[in-house]
Amino acid sequence: MSTHSTLLFVLAAVAVVIAVRWVAARTGLPAAALLPLIGIAYALLPGPNIGLDPDLVLMVVLPPLLYSAALDSSLLDIRRNLRIVVSLSVVLVLLTGLLVGVGFHLFVAGATLAAGIAVGAAVAPPDPVAALAVGRRVNLPPKMVTIIQGEGLLNDATALTMLSVAVAAAVGGEFSFHAAVGQFVLAAAGGIAVGVVVARAKRLVRPLTADPLLSNAISLATPFVAYLLGEALHVSGVLAVVVAGLIVGHQTPQFGSGAARLQTNAVWRLVDFLLEGFVFLLIGQQLPAVMRGLRQYDTSTIVIAVAVSVGVVLLLRPAWLILTQWLPRSLHTRLGGVAEQDDTDTPGGALRAGRAERNARGLTAREVVALSWSGTRGVISLAAIFTLPLTTNSGDPFPDRDLLLFCTFVVVLVTLVGQGLTFAPLVRMLGLRADEADQARVRNEARSAAVEAALARLDTVAAEEPDTRAAVNTTRAQLLTRLARYRGRLDLLQQSGSSELPTSPEYETALRVHRTALEAQREELLRWRDSGRLPDEGLRVLERELDHEELLLPKRAPS
Repeated sequence: MSTHSTLLFVLAAVAVVIAVRWVAARTGLPAAALLPLIGIAYALLPGPNIGLDPDLVLMVVLPPLLYSAALDSSLLDIRRNLRIVVSLSVVLVLLTGLLVGVGFHLFVAGATLAAGIAVGAAVAPPDPVAALAVGRRVNLPPKMVTIIQGEGLLNDATALTMLSVAVAAAVGGEFSFHAAVGQFVLAAAGGIAVGVVVARAKRLVRPLTADPLLSNAISLATPFVAYLLGEALHVSGVLAVVVAGLIVGHQTPQFGSGAARLQTNAVWRLVDFLLEGFVFLLIGQQLPAVMRGLRQYDTSTIVIAVAVSVGVVLLLRPAWLILTQWLPRSLHTRLGGVAEQDDTDTPGGALRAGRAERNARGLTAREVVALSWSGTRGVISLAAIFTLPLTTNSGDPFPDRDLLLFCTFVVVLVTLVGQGLTFAPLVRMLGLRADEADQARVRNEARSAAVEAALARLDTVAAEEPDTRAAVNTTRAQLLTRLARYRGRLDLLQQSGSSELPTSPEYETALRVHRTALEAQREELLRWRDSGRLPDEGLRVLERELDHEELLLPKRAPS
């Protein structure tokens, strides 16, 4: 494909991604499920097509997507739900790979155990992009979002390590259980260590991050540094990226500047939007590649292989979730979080105690059903299976490679489209919604506490520097006005017995008036620019100030 054709193809893909995002926003359908269908439709038409380069996906696409997801995750929330996250991202992934492998070995004619485990490892890790997009749109409870997000961050490392062990056994014809376990532990421990080192190294260049442009450049480079360093040391580069992202995301509020954070968040949102759109289109376009070579297999063999792959993926997840609910808590596999300190006697302590109690208990039956249906697979599964070599060490073709490609594609399509399109209706039917009023109470408690801390600091400044009292009094008046507004919202929220946000006509009116004033200021600035009294550079500076002010306004009140 020429450079001109490639550019046209990329622009067309961007146009499709934008159009699908627009349709998804208005129909409620997940873009992650619609894009593969469009990709399949395009793959069936005559014309140029893009094949999946597994190295490109694993080295260029996967690191930034994982790093961005880790930055957006909560290290503390994942730690509170660590048992269930590890249960799903490590134990369930290993069980899925092993059961698919055993199923292939027992029921698919001529299939080897190693080849079966290879396809099992490829289809084992869910890609949470579709589930999270739907979950956030239907306001899934934060604990559920944390579990899905944490699982998606860690399961790729487990699956890719398992795949490498299975491929080595299939290619070389030898398998050692002890060596496989040792390789897995070494890869995981090494990946965690590399991630910690990269996060600490990023902290050392903290003086550079005050400049938003430098901060963005360093942020974009960090996942690739972590991945390449991990791979160079023959440990899990994927886990290195995740750990680095979790630590950096946890420390960013302490060390990053406000301007850098705003710009970095915007950059990563754009990166996510484009990369996710491209990879989901890419999934659909692999249909010709996976269909190639299936003629050598009987229809019954294909049906059995697909049934084993899809059956294990769909049935094992709910079975595992139900089983781990029944296991004793002492085994550390029961679903739920860790207990938090009892502070019911402190201000807001009763609310925090209630949240801690909900976090500490196991999942409800409705939550188990929702989690069971959130295991959508994605491009990582296809990229992993496409890494299978063409031949073994003896020169023979890799056993059943074309059949393994097809089974993986079907699993991805069934889960991504089938579960992706039905996840939102399922969540609504189950009645799983975040307690918006409780979340708003937490935010307003924190806002009030932050303003009170600022007022206390102003008292210290006024006492130590008497000449600042005029400025202190002005700032104090502004903070007291803000504190009164936060406490008013908090009183309204505490009086409401519903989980929905209570409406406040006065506050809604204030927001509407504030936005009207901002729009009038923008219009006047444009008139100044158009009349030649204000240069464009000045317009951009002043418009940015208004944009930041508008960004502070909540989308709905009170929040």
